[in-house]
Amino acid sequence: MLLLLFGLLFLLLSLSVPIGISLGAATAVTIALSTNLNLLLLAQNAFAALDSFPLMAIPFFILAGNLMMYGGISKRLLDFADTLVGHLTGGLGAVTTLACMFFAAISGSGPATVSAIGSFMIPSMKEKNYDPGYAAAITAAAGSIGVIIPPSIPFVIFGVVTGVSVGALFLAGIVPGILIGVCLMAANYYIARKHGFRGRLGKTPPREVFHAFREAFWALMVPVIILGGIYAGIFTPTEAAVVGVIYALVVGVFIYRELGLNEIYQALRDTMLINGATTFMLGLSISFAFLLTMKQVPVFMATRILSFSSSPLVVLMLINCMLLVVGCFIDNISSMVILAPILLPIMLRIGVDPVQFGVFMTVNLAIGFVTPPYGANLFIASAVARESMDSIIRYIWPLIFAMIFSLILITYIPWISLAVPKILKVM
Repeated sequence: MLLLLFGLLFLLLSLSVPIGISLGAATAVTIALSTNLNLLLLAQNAFAALDSFPLMAIPFFILAGNLMMYGGISKRLLDFADTLVGHLTGGLGAVTTLACMFFAAISGSGPATVSAIGSFMIPSMKEKNYDPGYAAAITAAAGSIGVIIPPSIPFVIFGVVTGVSVGALFLAGIVPGILIGVCLMAANYYIARKHGFRGRLGKTPPREVFHAFREAFWALMVPVIILGGIYAGIFTPTEAAVVGVIYALVVGVFIYRELGLNEIYQALRDTMLINGATTFMLGLSISFAFLLTMKQVPVFMATRILSFSSSPLVVLMLINCMLLVVGCFIDNISSMVILAPILLPIMLRIGVDPVQFGVFMTVNLAIGFVTPPYGANLFIASAVARESMDSIIRYIWPLIFAMIFSLILITYIPWISLAVPKILKVM
């Protein structure tokens, strides 16, 4: 049965069939040919899984991010980031990374972060004689932080499929997200020195820094309101997403005055397209995971992996290697739904905290955003920059190595993920 299930899945993926259809078709054919189950279980499990209050956070976080992008918030975040790090060697690359970190605290999505920041920064880097391939590469890599710094859509999904607190996961992603950003800035500095990508001359005067901060203030308040409201017990993560939408409308319409009816329509349209594809894929992923669980695949996988070694260090290395490979071929949402229930029992058996596992699993799959052949961020950056994938991939490897270095630290030093949740006593 497993050979048929995974064989069909990878055959369909290799034929470029969309991931949601591939999951559904592989599950349906396997149920029909290898089990006595009714095919209605496929639809029943998909709909039952989607009937979840926490999952309602996903479309609202997507909509909030889109409203903020169309409402001028992205540009103000970029201007503020430029006053802070624009004078460094490779200044625009550092600005891009810092701006992606700011926007990550709004959108919860890697591809959305690349699109929002890249549309401004890639043309700017081209104007300053940065190689267009590198401009796209640093934007794609930094955009991956969008799923690490809260609010994070993959954290919501991990919490739903494993029962781990979404609030604890949000807090646990703060320090790892900052760590990845710092490592990418270090790699950017090295590459910029090597290729002669210079920053602007002179530091920004304090008055201009304060002015840029004042302009970006309402944007910077988004994570404060969302996370502060969650941990003060004022609202749940799902309710926080709705608050984010209302806040984005108020700021975009009445404060920045860049959000008109046309921009609101575009934001709603983009949200419906993204959420429609995500929901379809997520529901069928749950059915796929149900079939695996029913056939005790998680138990089998745990036994096989632990048979290689009982050392937690070795097991974590094997899991990381597996997730990095998976991220090259399957998007992070489907991977999370399929693999989190399988791998969580293994993590518990070797003493890894479920919250820490959620963070380093998300980081693993975030690296998949910039690793060929899947690399969703690469394709978006390529489209924005109008550059070939070859010219981008030439620069992406040092940035991937910086992210993998961060992953190793996050995996083997638990307090990087767990310090903030434990200090705030949410776990």
